[in-house]
Order: sequence, then structure tokens, then C-alpha cells
Amino acid sequence: MEAELAKRLVNGLREAGINFVTFLPETRMSEILSLIREDKTFQLVGVASEAEGVSIAAGAALGGKQAAAYMDGNGPFVSSYNLLTVGIRYGVPLLLLVSYQGSFEDKRNTFRFVHYGIKMVAQLNTLGIEYQVLKDGDNVETKIKDAARMMNALKLPVALLFTGEFTV
Repeated sequence: MEAELAKRLVNGLREAGINFVTFLPETRMSEILSLIREDKTFQLVGVASEAEGVSIAAGAALGGKQAAAYMDGNGPFVSSYNLLTVGIRYGVPLLLLVSYQGSFEDKRNTFRFVHYGIKMVAQLNTLGIEYQVLKDGDNVETKIKDAARMMNALKLPVALLFTGEFTV
């Protein structure tokens, strides 16, 4: 991802009120991590698995934080039990920032991840998680604010799937 787009994405998170982010390192969108780490608005917590990230972020949300969990394309699969039992069952607002690996617009598509991309939307639909696919930086700040507003209104996890320009 280009540096300017990473800055706009992090600015959008800040403007949306997100102040707690869990992450499992991945390569497509990793430019945002140093920006989040340097910004004192955010508390950034590294995790060992996406499931752990969702649970920790949900705990932070229950404690009053505006939380997000950043993960790669297999994250929704790995964390589906946690999303269902904590996020959905208990009505925890949580923003999922997902690198949409294997989508048609994934600029780093190695075909190794295609099975995640093909099934990503079906997985989110099955869990009843609202989502939006972001392919470029057009109005990215507004789209992030809209997603945060929706997660808080629904009291449920909401996903943003990043592909296209975000995976360059």
C-alpha cells in the first residue's frame, strides 16, 4: 500500500473514534502498523492468532474502547467461533479490518489464497456480519467512519475488506 493511502486509512480510524487495535502481522497492509504505533491515539496490541485478536478487541470494547481487529484474509475463518460466541452473541461492536486476500482485485494474488477470497463473503454472510469491500482510497475516511457508526448502532462486528489499491 502506498504511504499516502496508509496515512488516510489510519486517519480514518482516528476520525471514526477507533482507539484500540489488535493485529496479527501480514504483508498487504502492514504499512498502517507503524503509523498506528506512533500515534498516541491508539493502543496497539499484537496477537498470536486472529481468534485471540477478536477476543482481546471484544474485551477492550466491553471495557469502553472503540476497538478494531486487523487481520489477513483467513482471519474471519480462524476467528469465526470467537466472532459468533463473543461478538455476535453478546452484541459487541467491533471493526474487522481484513486484508481481502484472493479477491479478484488483490494485486498480490498468489493464487494460494484464492480459496479465502472466494469464500470470504459467504463466511461473513453466514455469520450475519455486515461488510463493505474497499478497492481504492476514494472516501476511505468516510467509509471507515460509516462502518464504525454501523458497528455501534448494531452492537455487532462489522467488516471492511481491503483489496485493490490497498494490496499494491
